[in-house]
This record gives sequence, C-alpha cells and structure tokens, in this order.
Amino acid sequence: MSEKIKTVGINQGLTNYGDLEFSSYLRKSFAKSMGYTDKTLKKPIVGIVNTSSGFNSCHRHFPELIVALKRGIETEGCMAIDFPVISLGEVYLHPTSMMFRNLMSMDVEEMIRAQPVDVVILLGGCDKTLPAMVMGAISAGKPFIVMPAGPMITNKFENERLGACTDCRRYWSKFRSGEITKSKILEVEDKLAASSGTCAVMGTASTMACIIETMGLCLTNASCIPAVFAERLKLAEQTGEVAAKIALKKIKTIKKINEADIYNGLVTLLALGGSTNALIHLTAIAGRIGIKIDLKKFNRISDKVPVLVNLKPTGSYYMEDFYYAGGMSAFLKEISPFLYKKCKNIEGKTLSKIINQNSKSFHDTEVIRKRKNPFERQGGLVALFGNICPDGAILKRSAADKSLFEKTGKAFVFEDIKQMSKNIDNPKLKINKNDILVLKNIGPKTIYAMPEAGYLPIPKKLLKMGVKDMIRISDGRMSGTAFGTVILHVSPEASIKGPFSVIKTGDLIKLSVKNKKLNVLINKKELDIRLKLIKEKKINIKRGYQKLYYNSVLQANKGCDFDFLTI
Repeated sequence: MSEKIKTVGINQGLTNYGDLEFSSYLRKSFAKSMGYTDKTLKKPIVGIVNTSSGFNSCHRHFPELIVALKRGIETEGCMAIDFPVISLGEVYLHPTSMMFRNLMSMDVEEMIRAQPVDVVILLGGCDKTLPAMVMGAISAGKPFIVMPAGPMITNKFENERLGACTDCRRYWSKFRSGEITKSKILEVEDKLAASSGTCAVMGTASTMACIIETMGLCLTNASCIPAVFAERLKLAEQTGEVAAKIALKKIKTIKKINEADIYNGLVTLLALGGSTNALIHLTAIAGRIGIKIDLKKFNRISDKVPVLVNLKPTGSYYMEDFYYAGGMSAFLKEISPFLYKKCKNIEGKTLSKIINQNSKSFHDTEVIRKRKNPFERQGGLVALFGNICPDGAILKRSAADKSLFEKTGKAFVFEDIKQMSKNIDNPKLKINKNDILVLKNIGPKTIYAMPEAGYLPIPKKLLKMGVKDMIRISDGRMSGTAFGTVILHVSPEASIKGPFSVIKTGDLIKLSVKNKKLNVLINKKELDIRLKLIKEKKINIKRGYQKLYYNSVLQANKGCDFDFLTI
C-alpha cells in the first residue's frame, strides 16, 4: 500500500492514528461495510447536510428531497452522503430557536470541516436554519450550495384562504377579542399548516431563501417553488448535478460571498417587505466574512428601494402566488436597477445573465409590482436612532399603521415577559389606545434569549374597544409572519444597562419614522441619573451551551452572533 494517498473524496482529512496509510485502509474498510465498492470510493464526495427531525414539521418532506439530490449527484459521477446536524424546528424550541442558531452554525461548520466532503449541499428551511447553515458553511471554507425546503401551500377555512402563519395571528387576535369562539379557533388550528414546508407567507424562512437566491447560493426559483410540488424534486436533482460538477471541477469558479452580495441581499430584503429577523441573520452572515452592516447606510438604501411584493404579512397574497406570478425571476428583473449584476452564482453565472435568461417569466403585476407602481415607495424596513436606541432599533414600516408614524405617547412599561403575561389582559389595566407599550429585558443576553415576543398582544381591554394596532417597543424580536407598528431589536438592550432600561410608565416617547428617530422625552441629566441607579441583570448560568451563549452573544445590531465566530 505504498501508493500516494490522494487527499480528495474518502481520503481527505484522514483520522490521525499516526499512520496515514493505515487510516485510509481502516476508513475504506468501514465504508465497504456499508456496501461501497473501490470504484465508488475513488469518487469525489458531495455531502448533504440533513436538518430533518421529528420535531421539525417544515422538513418532513426531506427524505424525498434527499433521494432526488442523490440522484443528481450520482448521475454526474460523484458519491453522495447525507449526514445529520442539529434541526431547529421554530415552534418546538424553548426558550426560542434564536438561542440555538449559533449552536447550529457551529455544528454545521465543524461537521463540514471534520468529514471527508468535497462539496456540501445545505438542505434546510425552517426560520433560523438557513442562516445558521450558511454561517457555518462560510466558516468551514468548503464549496457549498443551498437547497431550501420551499414554502407550504395554503388551505381553506369558511371559504377564505388560510396559511401559516400570518393568518394564525389574525385569527388568534379575533379569538382574544371575542369575535370568534373556541370551537372556531380549534378549526383554524386544524387547518392552518396545510403541508410540509416553511410558512406560506413572506416570513423569515422565505425571506432568507429569497435573499440566498439573490446572493447566488442556490439555483433559480429554489426559494419559492412550493415544498410539495414535483418541480422542487426536479430542482433537487439539478442541485445535486451542480454540486457534483463543482466537486469534479467542471465548474471552475467557486462562489465566494463578497460585499456586493451582501448589498444585493439587503436590497432584496427591502424590496420584498421581508422579515425583520432577516436583517439580524444577514448581519451575522456578513460578520463571518468581516463585513459590517451600517444601519445608517441601510436606511439610505431603504429610502430608495421600493417594496414590490404584495405578500402577507405586508400585503395580501401567499408564497405560492409569488411562485405562480413569476417568482424570483420576475422579482429580480424588476429590482435589477438596484443590484450589482456582475455578482456570480454557484454555477459561475452572473446575476445579469440569470436575469436575462429568465426575463420572459410570467409576471402577475398585482403580486409582483412594477417599479413604476410599487406596493410601497420605500423599503419595508427602517432603522431608528435616539436616546432609547443609540445603536439602532428596527421597524417594519411596510407592515405598520402609517397613522402612528409621527406620534408622541405615554409609555406603559412591562419589565419582562412574566409581568406582561400576568397583567396585559387585566380589565383594570390603566392604559389607553394612545399609549405606547414597552417590553424590556427580552434581549439576547437574558434568560429569554431574544424571543419573538416583541409582537406584544393588544390588551383585551383595548381589543374590545376596536383597537387593532398601537406602537409597541422591545429589545426582542417578532416573527417574520407578524404585522403591526412594532419597534424591535433595541440596541443596546435593557439587561446590559442600555438606556432603554430606564424608561418608566408615564414617560413620553416620541416616534418619528420620517426622521428615523425614537426618543424618550427626558433630558440627558435625568437619563444619566436613572442609568446610575440601574443594576445590570446578571444571569447565573454555570455550565453548558447556555453559559457559552450568555458569555459570547453579541447585540442585535451585530447580528447576535458569538464574538469569537466573527471576523
């Protein structure tokens, strides 16, 4: 066995027993126990990062997708091996899936680096999954291609379309206000999630998938083909073929994410009216390549890029309608003047070429608007600054009530989730519709780990009076499927003595979306006095991943990544 060992395929990254020939011999011996022949073991390996789990309903169609991916890989003459990593099923994780995004990114990074793979396919979708996988793959440094799960389809309830999860919030609000009965909400519960796949609206999962497509990390329309359609299986086979061609060096240009890609991702986020969460994730992805997203520059982009997509929670339609309307092909054609079109995708094609190749896609202009007739004239998100949030806060203005954009109101403060949950529906709550709801101490460095609790419920007392929206402010997040005048990601957060921590019930808060300002109307001297009296909330975590998380997590404006994972 004295022939030179090729450090590709099965022989790359050999386990160190002090004798590389022995390591190769032993590895192949165990590979042969799974039925592989010498001929197969000489081929390059395409790894499939599998994020399926019994606790992830969005990914229940992955076994079929893996078969299709393998078919494409093997057709091109490579070896296909799938392997598991952590799965983040959004609704099943406590305290929130956000706590585990960075853990998943570390799992993906280390498994890619540790195992003998030439190229990897990132198979994921649910919410934090795609950003976690991309973050990890970037840091691992091997070529990768993304295969998104795809959105679920819609259902019907009482002759009305029903789709997770914007409609779930709409119906829950009706239930809380007494408009519908317990039996009705249970019927909605039965019909809400109609299939496998990610949420049926432009939530975080679909927003991230569309951003990833614009950045050239997956194939055309991979972001929007419904999860259960045959087209997605065909696309999986094609994705496997492309991955194999990269492994075989038939595609010579290896995709590297750069600053222009990040810019294109931001443009996509804004023009979609996409999820607020996506800004945190894109910031974290950028941080893995040493790029910082400046929120003031972000605002300048947002002021010139219109919202073109009429999808819930901003608009009226669903992801399957987006697909039927021409999907990302039609969308990219409309936003092309705002994009860096020389950026290349995983196949080595420029964005300009991709747009031109798909320029004749069907275009439903009600779902995907023309630039001259946008859904909103400015981008979906805006960053706010002021003495409450010197490092920024985020408002999804495309899903908010514009009558509240220039407003001064009294703060009604909840110090944490427990206090809010206990008191929000108290009929004796001394609150009126012009007050501003404030929820503190739910940021990244709390026991809650920045949950999607920033979407504070409207108090029942006000709901019964017909109040549908009011200004809500927190250092937490909200679901990408949610809507309302909700200000999020206040940085620095309250728990680390950010100025947000000093706000008291009765303080006047002034919001000006026009001027991108959010301030509590107290003078600097008073603010400083209050800050001196605030004690930083220390958390007594003694071991494990939670300790690592609390010690290392960054603030929202830095993507909530770990300080030791960014460049």
